Amino acid sequence: MKNGFWIFLAVFVALGGSWCGFVLAPELQLGGAKQTTILNSSDVYPIGRPGEANQGLSVYRANGCAACHTEQVRQTGIACNVELMDAGKNPEAVTNLISSLVLTNLTKEVANKAADQITAAGGKTEIHIVATGSDIARGWGMRQSVAEDFLHDQPVQLGSLRAGPDLSNIGARADANWQLLHLYTPQSVVKGSTMPPFRYLFEVRKIGREPSPDALKLPPEFAPPAGCEVVPTPEAVELAAYLLSLRATAPLYDAPIAP
Repeated sequence: MKNGFWIFLAVFVALGGSWCGFVLAPELQLGGAKQTTILNSSDVYPIGRPGEANQGLSVYRANGCAACHTEQVRQTGIACNVELMDAGKNPEAVTNLISSLVLTNLTKEVANKAADQITAAGGKTEIHIVATGSDIARGWGMRQSVAEDFLHDQPVQLGSLRAGPDLSNIGARADANWQLLHLYTPQSVVKGSTMPPFRYLFEVRKIGREPSPDALKLPPEFAPPAGCEVVPTPEAVELAAYLLSLRATAPLYDAPIAP
């Protein structure tokens, strides 16, 4: 037992170091994170989610959506695209020149060289920065996910499994009607979808004097019995509002893209 003090000290140091590394360090790094400025703009990002969408985060969490979906787009690098804005007074020469050049997925140096050649021929160009990576190629986002994207989320629903697609930018890919149809019967909008239907978030009821303006417009093969309609509950509306608020499209200093 004469070595007990040193064993206790070693355990204390090990546990203390782990706590500092896994708890204290992230808190110091991210705990004081604030809104940032959108690249080439005076607007700030992110803006807090509206009340309905904020409540929808709780519905998202309660239904275990993070078990099958992530909210983190990965990026492997950036590239430059050269875009012709004006062919100038000699459009034929500019067009012929462009047909001989590669204008997408270039390094900055090669993009500048191509832009200079087009400018010399009389055209006007812009160089746009684009993010690259498999997630971005799938259309799941325009850039990588960064800490600012989750500033107003508590808890953050990053997820770790992709049984379904990443949802970081789902609000920019689909409208409210699509979101509700997808929740009620996923196969009606995504053929062969393996997502289970969340029909308990909807009410199937008889049509009154007039159909409800909120009733889903379902394809015939997914429609309820004649004389009935499907109406979303408040929880379904809140969940759809949350999904619509997932729009990581702002270009940031640490995640640049072309506006």
